Amino acid sequence: MDENDLIAQAVRGDLDAFNRLVVSYENTAYNVAYRILNDPIQAEDATQTAVISMYHKLNAYRGGSFKSWFLRIVTNACYDELRRMKRRPTVPLEPETDDGEIVESPAWIEDPSASPEEVLSASEMERAIQNCLSGLEEKFKTVLVMVDLSGEDYESVANIIQSPIGTVKSRLARARQKMQECLQGIGELLPAKYRLKDEEDNEQA
Repeated sequence: MDENDLIAQAVRGDLDAFNRLVVSYENTAYNVAYRILNDPIQAEDATQTAVISMYHKLNAYRGGSFKSWFLRIVTNACYDELRRMKRRPTVPLEPETDDGEIVESPAWIEDPSASPEEVLSASEMERAIQNCLSGLEEKFKTVLVMVDLSGEDYESVANIIQSPIGTVKSRLARARQKMQECLQGIGELLPAKYRLKDEEDNEQA
């Protein structure tokens, strides 16, 4: 059964069809939410909120990319969560053992096939990227997350943020520049698109 059939059945109240749509996109939705919110619990909450909202808005879907339509709902849920966080700031909780001890390096984020050095480098890069993402304005962060981390094309992102493609491109360029400036201390660990030009030139020399 193709996606359009699933959507049509979901609109008619078929919960199985709706659940299959959710399964198709929930990982992408969560990853986008996590990158925007930088908190796994809040990302889960935003994703669940988006799924519920999507269910209630199915009758308003008018064709086009269903994924883009759903991700627009996800980003709106994230913005609502960010506004709520500003009104009621919270202190993030560190994972703990059964004895109440703080886990410094949670086992579930480690790759058992990687060497300690590779794990450290990957951890440092992930932490640095997320810290720099957190410092971006929402409008720049959203575009960067959608294009560079989720692999959406410019047209899809334009539909998601409801802005012209030119706006997507200019925000993306601005976001990448800010990320390059923020991440220049770990340039050798980064994908090429996040490296400053002089670092790329030195590597090729």
